[in-house]
Amino acid sequence: MSRNALTVSGEPVPEALTLAAEWQDLESRSRPTVFLSWQWIGEWLAVYRPNAMLLRVKEQGRVVGLGIVVETTERRHGVLHSRCLRLHQMGDRFLDQIWIEYNGFLAEYGYQDAVSEACLAYICREWRDWDEFILGAIEQQEADHYATVTGLHPHIRWEAPCYGVDLNALRRSGIGYLDLLSRNTRHQIRRARRLYEERGEVRLVRPDSVDQALAMFDEIGPWHLRRWGSGPDESGFANPDFVRFHRTLISNQWANGGVDVIAVKVGEQVIASFYNLLHEKTVYFYLGGMHVETDNRLKPGLVGHALCIEDYRHHGFQYYDFMGGEERYKSNLGQLHCRLVQVALQRDRFKLRLEDVARRARHRIRHEFGAGQQS
Repeated sequence: MSRNALTVSGEPVPEALTLAAEWQDLESRSRPTVFLSWQWIGEWLAVYRPNAMLLRVKEQGRVVGLGIVVETTERRHGVLHSRCLRLHQMGDRFLDQIWIEYNGFLAEYGYQDAVSEACLAYICREWRDWDEFILGAIEQQEADHYATVTGLHPHIRWEAPCYGVDLNALRRSGIGYLDLLSRNTRHQIRRARRLYEERGEVRLVRPDSVDQALAMFDEIGPWHLRRWGSGPDESGFANPDFVRFHRTLISNQWANGGVDVIAVKVGEQVIASFYNLLHEKTVYFYLGGMHVETDNRLKPGLVGHALCIEDYRHHGFQYYDFMGGEERYKSNLGQLHCRLVQVALQRDRFKLRLEDVARRARHRIRHEFGAGQQS
C-alpha cells in the first residue's frame, strides 16, 4: 500500500468529549484489543486524570494514529533517578495495578507499523529530556520492532505467555471444547462435574442489573485476596484504586455489554465467579475467585472456565483469551498465541549502562550460587 508522509504532533490531552469522538472514529477504522478501545482508555482517563500528552498521527489531514504518553520520574536502588515516558500508564505501582495488556499505539488498520515508527521517531527527535520509554504489557514481537526501529536498548522487566481458545475454530470443528484438551485435563473436569452434580444442578448465573453486577464483583474480593494475598503487587482487591477503577468500569460498561460478571453455581452455592472484559466478540478473562474445596477432585476453576467457554461459543464469541500469565490452568485449558513483555527502551545513559552491568552481575552470582547449592 502506497502512503503519503505521516505527520506527528504532540499536545496536552484534550477535553474528554472531544477526544472521545476522535478516538472512537479512529477505533472504527482499527482492530484494537479492549485495552486500546475507548471502553478502557476513556475510563482510565476519567478515573485517574493523568497529566499526559496526546500523540496524533495524520496522513493528509486524516487521523491514522493516537497514543497517550505520561512522563514520570522513577527512583531505583535508592540512588538512580530515571526520567521515564510511559504509554497509557501512570508510572505508579498502585494506579498501574489495573495492568493494561496488548498495549501499543491505536492505529488505522494497515498503518500499525507506520504509526508506531512515526510516533517513536517523534518521541526520540522532539522530546529530548527522558531516559527510558516504558511499554507494557506489549506483545514481544511488537516490542522487538520498537527496539529495532529506534536503536534503543531493550530491557525486559517482565514477560509471560498468553493462552486462549479460538471459539471460531471450535465451532468449525463441530466437536465439544473438552475434546480439544489433554486426556488428563478432560478427565479432571468431567470427574469434578459429576461430583458437583451429586450436590445439585451446575449452572452459570449472570446479574440482572448493574447493582447486582457490582455486588457480584465485590463478592469475588475475599476469594481473590485469599488466593493472591493482600500485600503490595498481590491481589488488586487490597488496592482501593484498583477496586475504584473496576467498579467504575462495570458501572459504565455493563449495560453496554462491555463487561461480564458470572457466577458458577452448584444448586444455590457459588463455587466460582469470573469477571471478564468483552470487546468485538473477544472475551478477555480478567480475574476470578474460587471456593476452596477440601476434596482435591473438585476443580471449581476448571469446571467454571469450561462452562464459560462453551457458553461464549454458543453466543457467537470468537475468542476466549486467558491473557498473560504462567499459571498452569491457562496452559491446560488454552493454546499459546503470543508472549507479552514489559520493556524499557533505554537511551544511552551512563547510569543505565552501570545499572545493567550490576544487574547482570547479580543474576550471574545468583545463578552460580543456585548451581553450587544443587551440586
